[in-house]
Amino acid sequence: MTSTSTRDRIVELFADARQVHSQAIARLEAGDVRDAAEKAWCATKRATDALILALAGEEPVTTARTTDELDALADRDPQARTLLGRYFSRLGQLHGACFYDARCNPQTERRIRETAAYIDDAQNLAGA
Repeated sequence: MTSTSTRDRIVELFADARQVHSQAIARLEAGDVRDAAEKAWCATKRATDALILALAGEEPVTTARTTDELDALADRDPQARTLLGRYFSRLGQLHGACFYDARCNPQTERRIRETAAYIDDAQNLAGA
């Protein structure tokens, strides 16, 4: 069972993920696809951190830890496995290719917009 402060932190992380995703949509609509992509990646990371905190009891402090912990969750839970490909898609395409390399493709906007569904799914899986 999670403590009140842990539950509060989970709620805070999911709220932050939604707020950053809202910023991503605003940047996308303003025509700044690269910034929108990075914000959508950040929202994905925050939601994943909240999920890991909810299910594993510890908030990851780096992206590498988030990735490792999501991999571990996916090994134990088929529902968490459904997030794995979507997580890596955002890490590689939104964060890496689009934001850092300016190689945004026709699927970038879809991934940015569908980040809301990723957050929803992570939150449902976390029971938050």
